Amino acid sequence: MIAWPSYARRVLPGLLLLAWALPGQAGLFDDDEARKQIAEQKVVIQQLSDRVAKLESLLNNQKLLELAARIEQLNSEVAKLNGKLEEQAHLLAEGEKRQKDLYLDTDTRLRKLEQGGVAPVATTPAATTAPQPVTVSADPAQENAAYDAGFAKFRVGDYPGSISLFSAFLKNYPGSKLAPNAQYWIGNAYSAQRDYKRAVAEQQKLISTWPDSGKVPDAMLNMATAQQEMGDTAAARRTLETLVAKYPLSSAAEQGKKRLASLK
Repeated sequence: MIAWPSYARRVLPGLLLLAWALPGQAGLFDDDEARKQIAEQKVVIQQLSDRVAKLESLLNNQKLLELAARIEQLNSEVAKLNGKLEEQAHLLAEGEKRQKDLYLDTDTRLRKLEQGGVAPVATTPAATTAPQPVTVSADPAQENAAYDAGFAKFRVGDYPGSISLFSAFLKNYPGSKLAPNAQYWIGNAYSAQRDYKRAVAEQQKLISTWPDSGKVPDAMLNMATAQQEMGDTAAARRTLETLVAKYPLSSAAEQGKKRLASLK
């Protein structure tokens, strides 16, 4: 057995205690350093999170600004389109009015020509001549007034009233020079009311009853329009082709040619 000096025996316990404590102190120092680094990392992470949040906020604001700018641009484009639509509607209304006025003016001129060109009725023995349809009213002023009444209704857009008065005119003055005109305006009035099937029937009646009338080309043009509105493009094309072939020098034929070109 080793004999330790007395002073060694006194120092040994202290050395042992110191040796046991040193590793604990080193571990304590390591834990503090780790906590410090963790704390620093938390600060860095928080700073990064704040920066990301700011970037996201800026990005969202930019998107909102871009969206607002796009909406403003779309609103401007819609306003321009509305303006163009209103302009086109105005031009269409003006064109329809001019066309209507042209028809009315043409009808008035034809009526004057027809009335001015009426020849007196020849007087022949009843035994050798068959009864002829009345071509001149016993009261021309009354006949004209009846026609003008129906024409006035059409002019102001009272199409049912116009149809009623022109129908009465045809019943009272079946042999009048103005009868084909009255029949034409009846068909036109039905077309204006979008009753296209009836419009076609009324214009066909004009063509079959007064085949030599100057209103036949206009009646055919009106028929073609009604047929096209009903979606019967083939019938409209046939009507226009017949119009152009039979009445090539008429103003209706000129319009018919343009219609045919648009149908191809």
